[in-house]
Amino acid sequence: MSEMTIEVQSRDEEIGSAASRRLRRSDMIPAVVYGGDRDSRAIKVPRRALIELLKKAGRENAVFLLKLAGSGQQRNCMVKELEVDPISREIIHVDFLRIDMASKVQISVHVEVQGEPVGVHDEGGVLDFVNRELEISCLPGDIPRQLEVDVSELHIGQHVAAGDVRLPDGVELLTDPDRVVASVMAPRLAEEDEEEEEGEEMLLEAEQEEPEVVGRGKAEEGEEEEDEG
Repeated sequence: MSEMTIEVQSRDEEIGSAASRRLRRSDMIPAVVYGGDRDSRAIKVPRRALIELLKKAGRENAVFLLKLAGSGQQRNCMVKELEVDPISREIIHVDFLRIDMASKVQISVHVEVQGEPVGVHDEGGVLDFVNRELEISCLPGDIPRQLEVDVSELHIGQHVAAGDVRLPDGVELLTDPDRVVASVMAPRLAEEDEEEEEGEEMLLEAEQEEPEVVGRGKAEEGEEEEDEG
């Protein structure tokens, strides 16, 4: 696994909502590093460098090497959470989790379906992709980009379970092996499920029309909690 490195800076003196807004205007992203039996630390990350690395990684669960500018400190980390502005869609805060490359991690990995089921192509069925992620355990260096499952041999009424998904060496499945990942349904059953989902969506929309109390933005609340910590 190739290691992706990004240089970060401390922001011990730049804490609070106003300071975070100033950082964003200067093309820096406020962030925090935590975990690894050490205290959390406030840092700032160059926006362009982070975006380029995320594009290079091309997946979630990528491992980065964070180097603290002006010191010899460095640590392997994973992105635990990216906070995105709902309007501009720009990254406004990042949570990094320290990891030990010699210790296993428990993470969710995306499942990619391969092939077209016989039950869809020849029998008129509908593919129902039930679980798009599986929980696994492995060393950080063994994290797969994605897990692939072949559904081409499925007929109507058949399914692929989590235990049927082929895992790379060193990767252990934590999800219940009997949990259905994908199945082929008869057209009538698929229509009934779709009608049920539409009914639930209409009910949810009706509930959302009720007046809500407007409070502080999530980003400001998160930053104030971080400052108090």
